[in-house]
Amino acid sequence: MTPSEYKKLKGLRNENLRDHMHDLELIFAMLGEASTTRIARNKNAKGFRENKGAASEGGTVAGNARKELEKRSGEKISTPDNYLQEPESQKKKRLKES
Repeated sequence: MTPSEYKKLKGLRNENLRDHMHDLELIFAMLGEASTTRIARNKNAKGFRENKGAASEGGTVAGNARKELEKRSGEKISTPDNYLQEPESQKKKRLKES
């Protein structure tokens, strides 16, 4: 999902997308970024095309991990739920269940 598609899913306009993500959404976003950085460095990527390829590979790593967790847990990771709009009591209950 592109950031624009993700913002649309969350119902956001100009707000910071990360501020509205739940913990697992943030973790998988960070996994994609860290994977991309590692791949680009190890391949000594130079220029837009090489870095775009590394970004695609890093996204695939995070995407595969997300799909595997969704398969095993039976729950979607990317949801329209909005962390900042969730009442504190629900956040605490969800964290206790984790």
